[in-house]
Order: sequence, then structure tokens, then C-alpha cells
Amino acid sequence: MRTANRLASAVIILAASACSTVLEVPVETPIKPKLDVAAFSRVLVAGFVAGGTEDVDANLETVRLLRNQLKNKSSLKVIDADVLPLKEVAARNQAASPAGSADAGAGAAAAGPAVPKLIKDDRDLQAFDSLFTSVAYWKTVGDQFQSPLIVTGTVMFTPQATSGYVQREQEVYDTFGRRQVVPVRTYMERKGFILKPKFIFIDGRTGAVLYTETFREEVLYSAEQSSPALSTYFELMDRLVPAFLSTLSSQTIRGTRTLLK
Repeated sequence: MRTANRLASAVIILAASACSTVLEVPVETPIKPKLDVAAFSRVLVAGFVAGGTEDVDANLETVRLLRNQLKNKSSLKVIDADVLPLKEVAARNQAASPAGSADAGAGAAAAGPAVPKLIKDDRDLQAFDSLFTSVAYWKTVGDQFQSPLIVTGTVMFTPQATSGYVQREQEVYDTFGRRQVVPVRTYMERKGFILKPKFIFIDGRTGAVLYTETFREEVLYSAEQSSPALSTYFELMDRLVPAFLSTLSSQTIRGTRTLLK
């Protein structure tokens, strides 16, 4: 018995000793930007072709959000200017462009599918592809703002609804009062939103596209839960902003590492 007690005491002492040598060390991991912006000192978040729900002006809100983020977390000077109404620009330029023209004039976009008044899905966005590849148009925009890096693109923010069986955890107690957590399949109706932005980075000196990146985020709530469209938009954009910023500037991921002595 004494031997067993001594062994138990030794184990406790060793465990306490081991715990006292655990160190939490902060670690910072730098991430290089995806796009080399050394040639630019200014950035213009010009505007977006937005579609989906009409409850949120995704063009205006995306411009505001990205400008604020870049002001706080980028070395580039953010240009404060009116948001470009790209839907109207595309329709006007398409009407002015001769049939079959690839890029007629400084403001003309290439001829293509008719520009829709309402953008409901990704197919409607295809009519605007020629606008983003119109070198002459973006060169003109760049000349107006001293040849900055231009950020533009598309934003689809659409509602969604789904129903089906989902798995969730539920607490149960047996006849002896012991608690257990078991998976339970439940039929639920849910609703939410899908956010799909495509960021296009254009060289304001030449009007050429430098880089394009597309994201997709979604969220679903129970049918009984009410979530305003605007607050959901910001919730989803919060997930995307770090990835957007990492395109233009180096970012640092902070964490901790456990060391044992």
C-alpha cells in the first residue's frame, strides 16, 4: 500500500512539473500579396455591376466597405470619387458601339449580349464581360485619376431557401439520469443569402486586366429567424475581406504555438 501511495505521489509531482514547463509562444506568419502593386501609389475602387436582391445596393455598399478597409490596411492612397454606374455605362457604350466592333472609341465596350436592366443570375452578368475587358474605357478612367490601380468587378447577392434533413446534437438522459449527446436528424426549412463577388484589378496606366479573383459565401438561418439583408451582406463580406486585402498587401496571421520543456 505504501509503495502504491508513493508511486501515486510521484506521478502527481511529475504531472505538476510537466505542466509548469508548458509555454504558449506567440507566432506571426507573414503572407505575401498575390498581386505586385509596387508600381502604384493610388487605388480607385471604381464600382461594381451588382445583381440579386434589390434590398441591398451591393454596388454602393461594396465600394464603401472596400475603400474603408484599404484606408486602414493598405499603403496605397485611396481615391475618394463618385461610384461609377457601370450598368448604365455598359448599356450606353453598347448602344454606341457599331455591331461587331471589338472596342470602338474610348468609352465603347465590345459588342455582345444585350445588357439586362435587372440582373437576376450569373447568366445576366455575362453581358457585362466586354465592359471589363474594354482597354480603351479603363484607360480613360485611369487617365482621369492619375493612372491608379483600379478595382472593379461584379457582386451577386441573392436570397436562397432550402429544406431537408439536417443533423444536430441533442441532449438525452437515460433511466439513471446520465447525460448523453446524440446526433438527431431533423427536417428543417431554412433561408438565407449567397454572396458571390468577382474582384477585377485593372492597370489604370494601360487599361489592361491584371488579376481576377472570385469568391463565394453563403449563410442559412432557420425559417423562424429574421435576419435583415443588409446585416447578412456585411456578415458574409467580413469573411471575404481578409482574402481581398491579401491580394494587394502582405498580411500577418497571428497565433500561438505550445512549447514543452
